Amino acid sequence: MDLQVIRQRISEIKGKRDSLVRLLELPDLGTLRIDVNQALEEMDDLLEEFDRTFPDNGDNA
Repeated sequence: MDLQVIRQRISEIKGKRDSLVRLLELPDLGTLRIDVNQALEEMDDLLEEFDRTFPDNGDNA
Protein backbone atom coordinates (compact mmCIF):
# COMPACT_ATOMS: atom_id res chain seq x y z
CA MET A 1 0.00 0.00 0.00
CA ASP A 2 1.53 3.28 -1.01
CA LEU A 3 1.48 6.50 0.96
CA GLN A 4 -1.07 8.15 -1.35
CA VAL A 5 -3.63 5.41 -0.65
CA ILE A 6 -2.99 5.73 3.08
CA ARG A 7 -3.46 9.51 2.87
CA GLN A 8 -6.78 9.02 1.06
CA ARG A 9 -8.00 6.64 3.76
CA ILE A 10 -6.90 9.02 6.50
CA SER A 11 -8.82 11.78 4.74
CA GLU A 12 -11.95 9.58 4.81
CA ILE A 13 -11.46 8.99 8.53
CA LYS A 14 -11.14 12.73 9.14
CA GLY A 15 -14.45 13.22 7.33
CA LYS A 16 -16.16 10.66 9.53
CA ARG A 17 -14.87 12.44 12.64
CA ASP A 18 -17.52 15.11 12.06
CA SER A 19 -20.22 12.46 12.55
CA LEU A 20 -18.88 11.72 16.02
CA VAL A 21 -18.82 15.42 16.87
CA ARG A 22 -22.46 15.77 15.80
CA LEU A 23 -23.36 12.69 17.82
CA LEU A 24 -21.69 14.19 20.88
CA GLU A 25 -23.93 17.25 20.56
CA LEU A 26 -27.12 15.19 21.00
CA PRO A 27 -28.76 15.97 24.35
CA ASP A 28 -30.14 12.45 24.94
CA LEU A 29 -26.89 10.53 24.41
CA GLY A 30 -26.67 9.35 28.02
CA THR A 31 -23.71 7.24 29.04
CA LEU A 32 -22.78 6.70 25.39
CA ARG A 33 -21.36 10.23 25.54
CA ILE A 34 -18.34 8.83 27.41
CA ASP A 35 -17.61 6.34 24.63
CA VAL A 36 -18.06 8.89 21.86
CA ASN A 37 -15.77 11.34 23.64
CA GLN A 38 -13.15 8.62 24.12
CA ALA A 39 -13.38 7.68 20.43
CA LEU A 40 -12.81 11.31 19.44
CA GLU A 41 -9.80 11.63 21.73
CA GLU A 42 -8.24 8.43 20.40
CA MET A 43 -8.95 9.39 16.80
CA ASP A 44 -7.33 12.80 17.32
CA ASP A 45 -4.27 11.15 18.89
CA LEU A 46 -3.91 8.73 15.99
CA LEU A 47 -4.32 11.47 13.39
CA GLU A 48 -1.66 13.58 15.13
CA GLU A 49 0.68 10.59 15.23
CA PHE A 50 0.11 9.96 11.52
CA ASP A 51 0.89 13.60 10.71
CA ARG A 52 4.10 13.43 12.76
CA THR A 53 5.15 10.16 11.14
CA PHE A 54 4.24 11.15 7.59
CA PRO A 55 4.40 14.95 7.37
CA ASP A 56 2.83 16.41 4.24
CA ASN A 57 5.65 18.20 2.51
CA GLY A 58 3.49 19.08 -0.46
CA ASP A 59 5.22 16.52 -2.63
CA ASN A 60 2.28 14.07 -2.60
CA ALA A 61 4.66 11.13 -2.50
